[in-house]
Amino acid sequence: MNREEARARAQALVAQMTLEEQASQLRYDAPAIPRLGVPAYNWWNEALHGVARAGVATMFPQAIGMAAAFDAPAMEEVGRAIGIEGRAKYNEAAARGDRNIYKGLTFWSPNVNSFRDPRWGRGQETYGEDPELTARLGVGFIKGLQGDGEYLLGAACAKHFAVHSGPEALRHSFDAKASKKDMEETYLPAFEACVKEAGVEAVMGAYNRTNGEPCCGSPALQKILREEWGFMGHFVSDCWAVADFHSHHKVTARPEESVKLALENGCDVNCGCTYQKILNAVQEGLLDRKYVEQSCVRLFTTRFLLGLFDKTPYDSLGRRDVETPEHLALSEKMARESLVLLKNDGALPLALKQGMTIAVVGPNADSRRALMGNYHGTASRYITVLEGIQDAAERAGAQVLYAQGSHLFQPHEEGLSGQGGYDTEELEALRQSLESLPPAQRVEKLYHMAWAHNIPDRIAEAQSAAACADVVVVVTGLDETLEGEEGDTGNAYASGDKNDLQLPAGQRKLLEAMVNTGKPVVVVNMTGSAVDLSLAQERANAVLQAWYPGSQGGRAVAQVLFGEASPSGKLPVTFYRGVEDLPDFTDYAMAGRTYRYYQGEPLYPFGYGLTYGDCQVASAAAQPVEEGLRLRVTLANRGPATGEVLQVYVKDTDSPWAPPHPALAAFARVELDQGQEKEVELLVPRRAFTTVDDKGVRAVRGKHFQVYVGFSQPDSRSAALLGKAPLELAVEL
Repeated sequence: MNREEARARAQALVAQMTLEEQASQLRYDAPAIPRLGVPAYNWWNEALHGVARAGVATMFPQAIGMAAAFDAPAMEEVGRAIGIEGRAKYNEAAARGDRNIYKGLTFWSPNVNSFRDPRWGRGQETYGEDPELTARLGVGFIKGLQGDGEYLLGAACAKHFAVHSGPEALRHSFDAKASKKDMEETYLPAFEACVKEAGVEAVMGAYNRTNGEPCCGSPALQKILREEWGFMGHFVSDCWAVADFHSHHKVTARPEESVKLALENGCDVNCGCTYQKILNAVQEGLLDRKYVEQSCVRLFTTRFLLGLFDKTPYDSLGRRDVETPEHLALSEKMARESLVLLKNDGALPLALKQGMTIAVVGPNADSRRALMGNYHGTASRYITVLEGIQDAAERAGAQVLYAQGSHLFQPHEEGLSGQGGYDTEELEALRQSLESLPPAQRVEKLYHMAWAHNIPDRIAEAQSAAACADVVVVVTGLDETLEGEEGDTGNAYASGDKNDLQLPAGQRKLLEAMVNTGKPVVVVNMTGSAVDLSLAQERANAVLQAWYPGSQGGRAVAQVLFGEASPSGKLPVTFYRGVEDLPDFTDYAMAGRTYRYYQGEPLYPFGYGLTYGDCQVASAAAQPVEEGLRLRVTLANRGPATGEVLQVYVKDTDSPWAPPHPALAAFARVELDQGQEKEVELLVPRRAFTTVDDKGVRAVRGKHFQVYVGFSQPDSRSAALLGKAPLELAVEL
């Protein structure tokens, strides 16, 4: 069904509704209208890396991990699998009268915000810090999820429009100020691609203001979205963001004024309760009812495009189409591709053999939560890193010794002093907080505090295991209780954000104890963001970044550790040495941020990752064409079979508006057998040769460009770590 037909049907249906009925359909939990045959519908569903919060579904690696795969075609496969499972779960729920939250076909994914600062807890939901990488992966995901049939398989939602990346604690009142250059160059391109290339059906506004205007009621952002880009779908508020207009941003005085501001500026669905005041706003003469009808038509257009009032080819999908062997295999593939080898002195791959002993230690070694990330569903089976290693070792006749070694995080280990780990001021604050709790909760909190402060040190057990082992695998990191969204997290960091890049103190002590054993040490780090791995880089034999790798993650990690597969992921974010030389977290200017603008030397650069192969760019030829630049690249692998990511970076050497460093312009994942040569053809789009001035105008300004073709960005740190630099071409357009 095309949009024109769907819109015509929506207009005809909405015309039969009373104002009250129209207003009710703008809530995220839209009620049924029995007299018109309209069933209830809940707009709120999540599918960041699998259908979320609705029971069993295939759990793919967290978004930041899938970004490390640099695999746009695979992201389309992932989106398609999620769309199939989402439709299957919708069919099963609707057939049983369940039209509750997380049961619909409007999925509030992907998150295409820029991961501009490593402290942001929700950065794990994104595809990293680069606008081109984010755009390609976001477009692939959306195309897969929405399908290419007569009806939408599912409706994707690009979020959070448009300048949104922390701090979480301030998001309800914060004004993110970005220059016109930064808007056009960094914050808008991925959203533009989602709209223009993928035809995304929905866009979600952010909590914060952007340049003074609340994102869910912004004339400036709506002008870009609907007038400049031609967006035809519906717009949804982040949850309770419209209430922030009057409660926190103070741009309106009361709910009715917030309703007016939101609806007049294109916010069609209210995730929250403020749109319960729509009728009040109309009756007061504040709001013209035409805005209610306009939004209602947009929403029913989406419902008709999904085929919710028709028979569709998707109606036969059901429970047997959820978590299928094919989808689980895809999850495992994505986990393998996501793994980034940061250091290897030859220790990897480990040669498994009978009689070998492996010590596996660390708080994330046997953690299911460390597989999940946030916004996750439920897997029917989880394979932790420990279990993946144990399964492989058992097949080879090797032995595995396990010790947790440390807590994931304990407040008293972070330098608190005084009795029980608290100083006087903290004890007083604790007393006041306990007094505010009901008696039962007070007892429970005291019990957990006592438990946390009296667990014996576990490093000795890890040292014992290491003493018996041929090699030690230390599994460090965080999980969604330590980094994530405000309100979803535990007690470690500020509202889900990190204060710094340090691993928790207990883990640092454990890692130091393990590298002091004199045994070979392999570090597997499981985080959704950059952390300081300086100690591991300096003293461990190998370092593997595993992100939050999904339900099959432990098997994928074992496959890479033991050489059944080669690591091939690349960092989608810069791993800095610390935050001391970064701009303030609240500063949204791009100067000094991400690989394009950062002037220091990172610990590990964007685009970096080792493999077990030895791939070279044998030759590259460039041909200017109307669409941009066509590259023909010959690759040669002198080592074992491996996956690699061919990366192309462009630097305009004429324009003063070019970023300080070359920017990613194109990429392709390539599989190479041992000794194989392969020719790869890439189109570098004309957009890659544009620059953006301080008025936000994008244009091709230069004539001379440096084009770099290789397996990393063309920086000195990457060259030092890899031992090779990309091939450089001088190009004139």
